[in-house]
Amino acid sequence: MSHIKQVALVTGGNRGIGYELVKQLAVNGFKVILTSRDSEKGQKAAQILQESKLDVSFAVMDVEEKESIRQAASAINDQYGRLDVLINNAGVYLNEHEKLLAMDPGILEKTMATNFFGAYYVMHAFLPLMEKQGYGRIINISSGYGELREMAVPGVGAYKLSKLALNGLTQLTAAELKGDIKVNAACPGWVSTDMGGPSAPRTPKQAAASILWLATIGSDGPNGGFFRNGRQIDW
Repeated sequence: MSHIKQVALVTGGNRGIGYELVKQLAVNGFKVILTSRDSEKGQKAAQILQESKLDVSFAVMDVEEKESIRQAASAINDQYGRLDVLINNAGVYLNEHEKLLAMDPGILEKTMATNFFGAYYVMHAFLPLMEKQGYGRIINISSGYGELREMAVPGVGAYKLSKLALNGLTQLTAAELKGDIKVNAACPGWVSTDMGGPSAPRTPKQAAASILWLATIGSDGPNGGFFRNGRQIDW
C-alpha cells in the first residue's frame, strides 16, 4: 500500500486532539480529510493546515445525522475512491457527578448519539471503501472511563456508558471484519482541550502522537485492542 498516497479521515478534526491528529497524519504523508459539523470552523482549521503546505481537505459531517454521514461518504468515494484510515474522534462530555438515574435522560441520549452511535454510523458508511481494497485501519478514540472496572465507581455515568459501548463496538467489529482491516481503541489520557480543561497534564500534540502509530500498523499488528500511551490495556 505504501506506493500510493493513503487517505485518512478524522471526525471532529477542527480543534483539540482531532486537529492534531489531522496535522500529524498530514505531516507523515497522508492525504487527510478533516471533518466537522461546523462548516465555518472546519474550513478555517483546514485552511490553516493548507497554508503550511499540508495535504488537508475539509468535509462537513455531523456524526449525529445519518444523512450527513451518508453524503460525506458518497462524496469521498466519488473524489478519492478509497479510505485507508478512519479515526472516530468526535465526542462529547456532558455530565460529571450526577447520578445516572437522576440526571436528565436527554444527557445520556445526546452522549450516546455522539460517542457511540456516531462512531457506529461512520464506520458503517465508510467500511465499504476499505472492504473493496481489503485494507483499512480504524481507530476509535475512547477513554479509561470506558473500562469495565470504572462501572463500579459512581459519577460520569453517561460518558462512561458511551465509551464502554464504544469499546465493545471496537472488539466486536474487529472480530467480524475480514481482510487486512484492523479496529482498535485508544485512550489519549487527560488532555488540555476544551473537554479536558486547562489543568490536564498532556497536550493535544502528545496525545495525538501516542495514538497515530495505530494508523500505520502492519498486517501483523494488533486488532481489537485498547491502548493507552502505546501500551495495550486489558479490557
